Amino acid sequence: MKKLALIFALTYSLFTVAQDRFQKIDSLLSYLNKNDKFMGSLCIREGENVVFNKAYGFADVDKNIAADRMTKYKIGSVTKTFTAVMIMQLIEEKKLNLQTKLNRFYPKIPNAEKITIYDLLHHRTGIVDYINGDSITAKNIYRFHSKEEMIQKMTDYKPLFEPGTKHEYSNSNYNLLGYIIETLTKKSYAENIQTRIVKKANLLNTYFPQGKIDTSVGESYSYLFNGTKWEKVEEWENSIAYSAGAIISTPADLTRFMYALFDGKLIKPSSLEQMKEIKEGYGKALMQFPFGERRFYGHTGGIENFRAVVGYYPTEKLGISLIVNGDNFNRNDIMIGILSIYYKMPFPFPKFNKIETSELVKFTGTYSSKELPLKMTVSEKNGELLAQATGQSAFPLTFKEEKTFIFAPAGIEMIFGENSFVLKQSGMSFNFSKE
Repeated sequence: MKKLALIFALTYSLFTVAQDRFQKIDSLLSYLNKNDKFMGSLCIREGENVVFNKAYGFADVDKNIAADRMTKYKIGSVTKTFTAVMIMQLIEEKKLNLQTKLNRFYPKIPNAEKITIYDLLHHRTGIVDYINGDSITAKNIYRFHSKEEMIQKMTDYKPLFEPGTKHEYSNSNYNLLGYIIETLTKKSYAENIQTRIVKKANLLNTYFPQGKIDTSVGESYSYLFNGTKWEKVEEWENSIAYSAGAIISTPADLTRFMYALFDGKLIKPSSLEQMKEIKEGYGKALMQFPFGERRFYGHTGGIENFRAVVGYYPTEKLGISLIVNGDNFNRNDIMIGILSIYYKMPFPFPKFNKIETSELVKFTGTYSSKELPLKMTVSEKNGELLAQATGQSAFPLTFKEEKTFIFAPAGIEMIFGENSFVLKQSGMSFNFSKE
C-alpha cells in the first residue's frame, strides 16, 4: 500500500509540475494578447499526444469572432514543406529523381537544362523570386495569376546566378515544384494535398483554399495593430502564393504533420534523411532551429500578416507550432519564451512601459538620411509614436527600453539620440537626422 501511495504521489507531483509549466505558457500568451502584442494559436505535441492547444484573440475582429483551437490560419511558406514531401513521394514512385532537369517540363525558362529538382528544392536555381524580386508582381498580389502567366514571368526573368552555385530563397522554385506535381499526377495541387498528406497523416483542418477567407467556417483574417486597434490586412490571391505559401491549417495539424513525417507515415526514412540535408542553412524545405543543445527541424512562414512556425525535435518527439494572425511583437521572441518555460528555464515576461506624452513629443519630427533616399516622419497619437516613410503607410513604434522603439513585424529597431535616430533592420544600420 505504501509503495502504491508513493507512486501515486510521484505521478501527481510530475503532473502538477507539467501543469504549472503549461499554465505559465498560457499566462505569457494571455499577457501578450492583453497588451495588444499578439493574436494567434499555439500547439505543443509530445509524440502522438497534444499537451497544449489554445488560441488567443480574434479570428474576425469586426464581427467579434473569438479564435479557438479549431480556428484555421494561412501558414505561408510552411506550405513548402508539404510541397517538398510530395516531391519526395513522386521520387519514391520513380516518376522523377533529384537530378531530373527542369527542361523536361519548362524548357523555355533560362538555364532549364541545368536546373535540377534538387536545385529547386534547395533554392539553388538563380530564378528571381516573383514576390521579393519582382516589383510588378508584388504590386499585383491581389489579382488572379494563371499558371501560364506565372511561367511566362519566370521565362522572362534574367538569371541571378549559375544554377547550383549558391543558395538564394525564391518562391518561384516552389511554385514550379507545385506545377510539376500537377503535371505528373494529372491532379490539382489541392487534390494532391488531400490524398498524399491530409489522409495519410490524418490531418483535420488542412487544405489548399479555393476562395477568399470565410470566418463562418472557422477561418481567420490577419491583422496589424495601428497603435490603437487591430486593422485587417488585405488578402492575397491564392494563385500567387500557391504551392509556395497558400495552405490553410492549424498548429495542431502542423505538429501532427511533422510527427507523421518523422514517423515514416509520409515518406521512407531514406527520403527523410535527404530532406534533412542542410546546405547553406536550408534543406529540402526543412531548416534547423537551435535551442540550446537541441536542434528542431521545421519551417517558418509569412503571408499577409500571418506568421507561422513549426518545429520538431526528433530525440524527444516534441512538436511545437505557433501561428500568429496579429503581429505586434517579435515571433521569435515569443517562441524563445515558450520553449524556455517548457524546459523550465528562467524567462522574465517583457515589460510594456508607457512613456509620458511630453517625452514622446521630443522624438517627433521629420528625419532624413544620407544613406537612404527617403524621409521618415515621426508623430505622436494617443500616447503612442508612429513612423511613416516616404510613400509608405504609417506604422506604430513599441517602446522597448530608454530611447529604443521597435516595429516587430518588419524587424525594425529605432534608437533615438539628440535630434537623430539610428534605424536597424536585417543586420543593417542607417543614420537619420532631424530636419
